[in-house]
Amino acid sequence: MKKVLLLKFGELFLKGRNRHDFINQLKTNIVKKLAAFKCRLEETQGRLVLSGYDVECEDEIISKLQEVFGLIAVADALEFETSLENIKQHVMEMDFEGVKSFKVSSKRADKSFPLTSMQLDAQLGEALLENWQNLKVNLYSPEKIVYVEVRTNGKTYLYDNLISCAGGLPLGTAGKAMLLLSGGIDSPVAGFLMSKRGLKLEAVHFHSYPYTSVQAKEKVIELAKQISKYCGEIKLHIVSFTEIQERIHKNCDAEYMITIMRRIMMRIAERLCQQNECGAIVTGESLGQVASQTMQSMNVTNDVVSLPVFRPVIAYDKEEIMFVAKKIGTFETSILPYEDCCTVFLPKNPVIRPTIKRAELLEQSLNVDALVQQAISNEEILIVNTY
Repeated sequence: MKKVLLLKFGELFLKGRNRHDFINQLKTNIVKKLAAFKCRLEETQGRLVLSGYDVECEDEIISKLQEVFGLIAVADALEFETSLENIKQHVMEMDFEGVKSFKVSSKRADKSFPLTSMQLDAQLGEALLENWQNLKVNLYSPEKIVYVEVRTNGKTYLYDNLISCAGGLPLGTAGKAMLLLSGGIDSPVAGFLMSKRGLKLEAVHFHSYPYTSVQAKEKVIELAKQISKYCGEIKLHIVSFTEIQERIHKNCDAEYMITIMRRIMMRIAERLCQQNECGAIVTGESLGQVASQTMQSMNVTNDVVSLPVFRPVIAYDKEEIMFVAKKIGTFETSILPYEDCCTVFLPKNPVIRPTIKRAELLEQSLNVDALVQQAISNEEILIVNTY
């Protein structure tokens, strides 16, 4: 008998012939996440088993595992040789002091085991009722669930707790995308949600010094660090946007300033995608939240790029976005009072129904290609991670 952590993954079971690739990527991500700990990771029929770790580090290891996309739960389990006698013995040794109701949930992956799952449930439940006089069976809302998994590796796993993990797909199984990372609440959440679907992220931040402060830039770097707990190492491109905004302010109608600015940001993001093998752009736009996030505005900004633009919070209201931000630990940093470049030269009445034709006409007064190239050639690159 030994203590192990039993790791469960969810929708990877739906991947058919590609399942092995997804599981291998998940294992790679776990090993990288736990690089600071001595432990052993093994696979057994739909489960991953972590063993050989220092028990004193267990809570820290579990906390790290909760940040790994692709895992849906982790259990602190006992592993022992499979036999009915062993199973009964270890179940009877479990502590039910103060527990009034329970149920047994067995899974017999090893079909050579003589009892079915239901039969094993019944025998173990009967033994517990005889040993603990105040216990009652409750199949719908028990105080305690005894989980028994009889696996094909000749081992049985026993546990009474399931700790939720991040879920989703393993990081790196869906390619790579470029996140437009501002200092606000929405874009870190957007990056988190797309990484949950397996996307590896790079990020671009547009900085307008001296109109925005050094602290605003540091805030964004901190946000990148915070989401890197889940999203892995992030290559952060910091692009100076000062001259572009000054040119727009000088040459374009005030109501179209945000629209033109967003179109140039998208062009820069696409160019960075091409240079860094990213297949999509990710933004934190939510439909109708501000003037630049109407359907017409998004259509006008989409017009200048050929890559897919993912907007994972497009149907979220602000409260829903804030809920996720608090959950992943970015909210308090996002609300620090350092403005980003989107607030520089902000017009009083930005257009909410822009047209592509009007935007193109206004851009004729700008040498857009030269501005994009100059901005990219002067970018600052940082590698951000929390490992």
